[in-house]
Amino acid sequence: MNKWNRTQLLPDRPGIPPMAKMPEPEIIDIEVLRRSLDAGEYDCVCVLGPTASGKTRYAVQLAHLLRAEILSADSRQVYKGMDIGTGKDLGEYGDVPYHLIDIAPAGAKFNIYQYQEAFAKAFADVKSRGVIPIICGGSGLYIESVTRAYKFNKGNGLPDDVLPRSTYYIGTLVSREERVRRIDVRLEERLREGLVEEVRGLLETVPAEDLIYYGLEYKFVTEYIQGKYGYDDMVMFLGNAIHQFAKRQMTWFRGMERDGVRIHWVNP
Repeated sequence: MNKWNRTQLLPDRPGIPPMAKMPEPEIIDIEVLRRSLDAGEYDCVCVLGPTASGKTRYAVQLAHLLRAEILSADSRQVYKGMDIGTGKDLGEYGDVPYHLIDIAPAGAKFNIYQYQEAFAKAFADVKSRGVIPIICGGSGLYIESVTRAYKFNKGNGLPDDVLPRSTYYIGTLVSREERVRRIDVRLEERLREGLVEEVRGLLETVPAEDLIYYGLEYKFVTEYIQGKYGYDDMVMFLGNAIHQFAKRQMTWFRGMERDGVRIHWVNP
């Protein structure tokens, strides 16, 4: 694979204001958090962050400490067979139970209301067993749909009080430079693990336009297989798209803060 300097490919262009200052990291006192959860001050924890920020690993570590289970908030990990491209990394969970992964067939259009309904069932199951739910993901709309449901649940048939009432948000924070490095390294790893082969296999049963609909890895690899561009260009375009996606994720989370959500940012 060709090497490139991502910071040169994605410079701050003249006339565009610089990115907002990064939030200051905190240290979470796990025992204080546990007591708050036991007292009912919060009924779940949400670990969020941009891609390649270490949120899954952090959530798993937290789940061990709190004896919790993880509810995924990733808009593409719901699909079966889309493993490498969505970064499911199921081995990271170890013995920690997880939910809302592999619940829809590849090629389906799983919408936000279906996610709310599936989440409500999983959330009720976890709570009924006296276990702490940890929401983990980078899909801001999915996260807000279940933790701030008043904005999204009109007309979806959900009864009152089936979603979290009070969420403790933790954000995983890495510097922009470190995030750039991690994304580049992870993309190389996924290509070595068989990302192109995964997409070729999916194309045997899923129409190309449906895979392109999912964006990022599935869009660019599908178009590469179709001959739209060569391998090196595919890697460059895909890498740039992932970096832009990570920026949009951070923009969404900072927007949640401006809207009054308290996110406790940590160095994972």
